[in-house]
Amino acid sequence: MIRVDQAGEYGATRIYAGQLAVMGDRTPAARAIAGMANQETRHQAFFDAMVAKRGVRPTVLQPVWSVAGFALGAVTAALGPEAAMACTAAVETEIDRHYSDQRAALGDSDPELSAAIEEFQEEELEHRATALASGAENVPGYPVLSGLIGLGCRVAIAAAKRF
Repeated sequence: MIRVDQAGEYGATRIYAGQLAVMGDRTPAARAIAGMANQETRHQAFFDAMVAKRGVRPTVLQPVWSVAGFALGAVTAALGPEAAMACTAAVETEIDRHYSDQRAALGDSDPELSAAIEEFQEEELEHRATALASGAENVPGYPVLSGLIGLGCRVAIAAAKRF
């Protein structure tokens, strides 16, 4: 779980980095994205520390997440602020599902990890709500874009579990 979550939070920081590289920091959407990126950086730092503390092997796919995340962020931002928000909504929908599954699997077995996942899940839901309120669903082809990004997230989660 820790490896997958660390990889996912790293991927999220790379998506936001790609978006901000294209959008800059002057628009309301970019400022919202920068705030979400700061939270993702904090989530990643927690999982980085857990990897070290518990001796968990990080995913060998991190270089892939770096390039793929940045590219996804840059491409969606290049399509416009609503497309960038559509990306966030799609990713956070999958992360919410993923964190719910993890919390159910953990039960009471790891209070420290469970508490962090619960806190981070709440913030991810806030990110999704912000994205939807910012017009994510207004992007032409939103169902297709959202579906493709969601599929990519599910594939990334499955790959991080194995590698």
